[in-house]
Amino acid sequence: MIRLLHRFEEAGIGLLLVAMTLLVFMEVILRFFFNEGLLWAQELTLYLSAWMVLMGASWGLREGAHIGVDAAIKHLSPELQKVVTLIALALCLAYCGLFLYGSWIYLSKMKMIGIEMEDMPIEKWKAMSCLILGFGLLALRVCTIAYEVTKGTRKGFGFVDEAEESMHLAEEIAEEAADKESNK
Repeated sequence: MIRLLHRFEEAGIGLLLVAMTLLVFMEVILRFFFNEGLLWAQELTLYLSAWMVLMGASWGLREGAHIGVDAAIKHLSPELQKVVTLIALALCLAYCGLFLYGSWIYLSKMKMIGIEMEDMPIEKWKAMSCLILGFGLLALRVCTIAYEVTKGTRKGFGFVDEAEESMHLAEEIAEEAADKESNK
């Protein structure tokens, strides 16, 4: 199930990125070389990027790509780290729940009113359903992390340690410089 979620996120984000890139490329070619354009291209690109960002939030949580402040938590005991992480995950889940609830109400009203997008004959609630999908995926990812933390197979959110990564890069650069000096 989790592998299916991983593949869905990656395929969806990749497909959206390719679609956006091709659409913008086509629009630029049409405008600059043929003095024409697609009236709906900008609006579609905007909605495609919204879908990509909201799906990417879940993917970013999986990859540890979000910014996290864990300097104080690192100094706690492993048991206390686990408790603090689970509290943070519960707050994240509440945040997702609030957005899902608000999105459901908003999209229900948009469907009831029947508003269409400005440049395309598509009901706006369909284009904005990325709110439900994005926050649903994020909530599912938070639940997955909470399960892994509770089970003991994961420690914390899994943020990338930028300081450690920077030191690693600095060491590589220093080694390359030393190799160049020794080759002279």
